[in-house]
Amino acid sequence: MHLLIAAAGSGSRMGADKNKLLLKVAGKTVLEWTLRAALESQAIKWIGIIGQPKDKISICSIFVDSVKSIHWINGGSTRQQSVQNGLAALPQDASSVLIHDGARCLVKSTIFDEISKIVSEGQAVIAASQVTDTIKKVDKDGNIIDSPPRSDLWAAQTPQGFPVSKLKDAHSEATVKGWEVTDDASLFERMGFPVKIYDAGPSNIKVTTPFDLVIAESLLSNLKD
Repeated sequence: MHLLIAAAGSGSRMGADKNKLLLKVAGKTVLEWTLRAALESQAIKWIGIIGQPKDKISICSIFVDSVKSIHWINGGSTRQQSVQNGLAALPQDASSVLIHDGARCLVKSTIFDEISKIVSEGQAVIAASQVTDTIKKVDKDGNIIDSPPRSDLWAAQTPQGFPVSKLKDAHSEATVKGWEVTDDASLFERMGFPVKIYDAGPSNIKVTTPFDLVIAESLLSNLKD
């Protein structure tokens, strides 16, 4: 299985002056923890890390001694453009791909393996967690207009897995029609392609705020080498 890791995030919401993936948590950088899970995965054979040129030296130093094939890919100005660059850099024989946020450093290797198995069968699937809070839909004035049933709501996560040809088609269509989305599953939805849910549980969080770092530190401390 081929894996693309989006690693071009800033540290603005974290209040940091550098890429949040280079911040330390439980003795390693956020990206190192993410890579650890990917390297422990039995299914992942090829990894592409999509980042900004200014971070290339720092990020590449992390995987210089990796036992798996890891490649640097220059990112674009948006996440969507970065994934497009990643798809263009895949080996020609890549039939399936997983897209993962580098900031989801609590991901388990088994999640990569189990989603890879589903994608290898030709299906699109995303990691997700069922919503436990009551969600309110509001209008522009802040008034509640709807309360969707929680049983129908899932919080999308990564990894997200897709057949490569269909994902490339979806990105091409997005470019032509000017679609702007925050994850690749949304492109599949707009194309009318089915996407399955894989329950990855609530711990597979994206480290975005200082509070997230505290949670990650607590959970990862027991995994230190």
